[in-house]
Amino acid sequence: MTSGRSAYDKVMDYITKAREGGEILIGGTGNDSKSFFIQSTIIQTKDPKSITMREEIFGSVVIVYVYATEYALTGSVFARDKKELIQATNRLRNAAGNMYYNEKRTGAVVGQQPFGGARGSGTNDKAGSMSIFYRFVNARSIKENLVGLEDFAYPSNLV
Repeated sequence: MTSGRSAYDKVMDYITKAREGGEILIGGTGNDSKSFFIQSTIIQTKDPKSITMREEIFGSVVIVYVYATEYALTGSVFARDKKELIQATNRLRNAAGNMYYNEKRTGAVVGQQPFGGARGSGTNDKAGSMSIFYRFVNARSIKENLVGLEDFAYPSNLV
C-alpha cells in the first residue's frame, strides 16, 4: 500500500465511523480514481468520547461537538457571506463575551483588546478597555460652548 492510499483509507475510515454517532454536515465523500481526494468534511458528533473526538485526523475533517455549558467566554464564526455573519451575531448574542469573525479564537491581549465573558464566564465586562470603566461610574456627557451664543434658533427649524 502506498502512503497516499494508506492516508486516504484511514481518513475515509474515520468519516465512516463518525457517521455512526454523528451527522455529516458538509462533505464526507472521497474519490481515489485518479488521486486520493477527500472532500472537506464537517461532522457533528453527539458523543464526546467518539473515536473522532479522541484521535487526530490528518485530513480535511472537522469534528463539532456542542457542549451543554453555562460558560460563554470566547467563540469564533467563519463565513464568506456577510448575511451569515449577521445571522450568527443574532443567534449567538449571549454565547460568548468575545466573538471573532473569520479569525481564529484566541485569548484577548489585556490592555490592547477588550475582553470579558458572558453567562457563567462573567458579567461581560470588557477588561482592558474603557468600557469596563462604565461599570463603576454614572457616565454623563457635558457640552460647553466657549464662544458665546449668538442665536438660539436651529437652522433646520427655519422655514
